[in-house]
Amino acid sequence: MAGNDDLQVRWWKLEQELTERFGKKPDLESILFLIGVQELGDIKNKFSKEQKQDLMHLAVCTVLIPSGYYELDQVDEDGWPHFRQLKPMAPMLPHEQEAFLKDHVLLYFQQQESAKR
Repeated sequence: MAGNDDLQVRWWKLEQELTERFGKKPDLESILFLIGVQELGDIKNKFSKEQKQDLMHLAVCTVLIPSGYYELDQVDEDGWPHFRQLKPMAPMLPHEQEAFLKDHVLLYFQQQESAKR
């Protein structure tokens, strides 16, 4: 339980930082979208609904790379990364999957911050 409490505290801190930066409290999907845009490196004013879904998929693959679930396979001619799944995800209940993703999102931001130093 302490691990979940720590995860929640770290998540609230990230939400607070992003709220201060963007003026709106983000949910997990918004944060995944933000990571996808950052990884794509193409800041557009508008993305189609399909592109938004692709950006969130890009984010999920990216944040799961350190745990060995995915690796970058190629970048297509439009600059979109494509990934290869290396191992299957274990079956999880929705709340477990959310905690798993949040933990990996927090690790992603921690690594981004370390890379800036």
